Amino acid sequence: MKSIVMLVLAVAMVYFMVKPGEAVQCGQVAASLAPCMPYLEAKGDLSTACCDGVRNIKAITPTTTDRQEACECVKSAAAKHPEIKQDAASSLPGKCGVPLNIPISKYTNCAK
Repeated sequence: MKSIVMLVLAVAMVYFMVKPGEAVQCGQVAASLAPCMPYLEAKGDLSTACCDGVRNIKAITPTTTDRQEACECVKSAAAKHPEIKQDAASSLPGKCGVPLNIPISKYTNCAK
């Protein structure tokens, strides 16, 4: 069963990948971070699928504009989930070994 879930997540991530020149969509960012929610809410461990999602966000945000758009998506999503632990969110890219340059927080100024 776990392998089926992983396969579905992998297919979804490929489906939501952005092609060069396309704008980042909040659905892509949300789908990438969905496997991280148990970890971010301190209800589960950090998973491979979560880190794969963080890597996907890095891959779809090569430009400053892309990162700012993704940041706004993350900020909006984080505001809808008050149970997210700020320390888990801010440390997520580092724990996954991905230099993301997009803060995962509802308090971020995405214009910077």
